[in-house]
Amino acid sequence: MNTLIDIDPFSFLDDMFSTGNRALRTMRARAAGRFPPANILTDDTAVIIDLELPGKTASDVELTLEPQAAVIAGKPKNEETGKTDGSSAQNVWSRRIELPFRVDAEKANAKFTNGILRIELPKADAPAVRRIAIAG
Repeated sequence: MNTLIDIDPFSFLDDMFSTGNRALRTMRARAAGRFPPANILTDDTAVIIDLELPGKTASDVELTLEPQAAVIAGKPKNEETGKTDGSSAQNVWSRRIELPFRVDAEKANAKFTNGILRIELPKADAPAVRRIAIAG
């Protein structure tokens, strides 16, 4: 007895195109200086930044906070020595994310889970309004 197998010839093409599109998005983001991809959520009290860093670990990433910006950078490491390897310059990356308000760096935290770096930056307390007397 012959058995028919239900094959969808378009599923292969679908997979191929989605993989190609993902690669093109990554290349376009690198060329525009927006690598790694990030989701940025803000509200009245904080900003949360989620960065996609598959294959990286917390030790591969450096996070620097400025009053209104976050700078995330990474450098490849030599697998044998664990030291930074300057020979792989194409894998060195950096991304600066401008923030809509000043953040409190003392209360900030970052967590790396399953290739996603989540940075939580609480809004800095706004300085009180102050009236200044004008001499004259």
